[in-house]
Amino acid sequence: MGDDETEKLTTSMAAGDERAVERFYRRYFDWLYAQARRLTGRDEAFCLDVVQDAVLRIIRSIRAVPTESQLLAWMRLVIRTTALDRFRAEQREGKRQQMLVELHSCDDFPYGLFDDEQFEWVKTQLERFDPQLLQMIELRFEKSWTLARIGELLGLSTGAIDGRLRRALRDLHRRAIEEFGDE
Repeated sequence: MGDDETEKLTTSMAAGDERAVERFYRRYFDWLYAQARRLTGRDEAFCLDVVQDAVLRIIRSIRAVPTESQLLAWMRLVIRTTALDRFRAEQREGKRQQMLVELHSCDDFPYGLFDDEQFEWVKTQLERFDPQLLQMIELRFEKSWTLARIGELLGLSTGAIDGRLRRALRDLHRRAIEEFGDE
């Protein structure tokens, strides 16, 4: 991408242009993901979370940037600080998980994760998804395939797979809250 294009893209993003944000995401997702992998050395899920958080930060704080090299340098910094924040959050989460394990080991813990009605509802919702999306979900969550591997099979980019899965799960979560409340 030339410097003129970079400045136009970042200026449009700063102005809130959704198409510019989409172009940015398509253009830089794989680069951001590679940076997260290189920096953290962590698994795909962790790196995707870092990229998602970093993209949100970038969108919120982007200003017109005159050159692509300046944009890349700034994005490296955003990825680095986002990864550090994610590491810290993971440490805090580890402490919370330990507490939950201790709670679950108590005989009088008041509830399970899903009741039968909720489980049936989720199954019904999944059956309504289009076949390709359902295949992505099965490969990702039942077979533990990476996004890249799913993308290769389906002829889609890692970013496209990630976006479709995130949107589907966000929508499913929203509908579950509507159906069962925020428990």
